[in-house]
Amino acid sequence: MPVPVGAREVFTDGACRGNPGPGGWAWATSPEHHASGHAPATTNQRMEVQAALEAVRALDGPLLVVSDSTYVVNCFRDGWWRGWQARGWTNTAKQPVANRDLWEPLIQAVTGRGTDDAVGFAWVKGHSGHPMNDLVDRLAVEASHRVD
Repeated sequence: MPVPVGAREVFTDGACRGNPGPGGWAWATSPEHHASGHAPATTNQRMEVQAALEAVRALDGPLLVVSDSTYVVNCFRDGWWRGWQARGWTNTAKQPVANRDLWEPLIQAVTGRGTDDAVGFAWVKGHSGHPMNDLVDRLAVEASHRVD
C-alpha cells in the first residue's frame, strides 16, 4: 500500500501481560495527542489490531499507520485480507481467520474511506529507540494494567 499523499503518521501498539491475559492498546500522532484502552482477557495480536482499528476510526484525513506488528502491516501491505475474503474468511491453511471480529471492521474502515482519506501502513522495529513507537508501547502497557 503506498503512502497516501499528505498523510499524517499515527503510531499504534498493543501489549498483553500473558498471552492471553490483560491487554492494552494505544495510538498517538504526537506525545500530546493519543488514546488508549484495555481488555481484561485478550492476546497481543488482538491488541495490535485493536490499536490500528481505534486509530483509523478516530482520525480523519489521509493516514499512515505505523506499527511494529507485521501481523497488522502485512495484512494490508501484502493484501492478506483480500485472500481471506475470497476464501470466505479462511486462511491459506483453510482454517478460520483469527480475530475476524476485529479484522472485518478495520478492513471496512480502511477500504471505506475515499481516496482523499486513504490509509497506508508501515512497519517500524519495536523496542529500537524510536520515540513515537516507545510512547505507544508505554501507553499500551500502562493500559494493560487498568481495571474496570
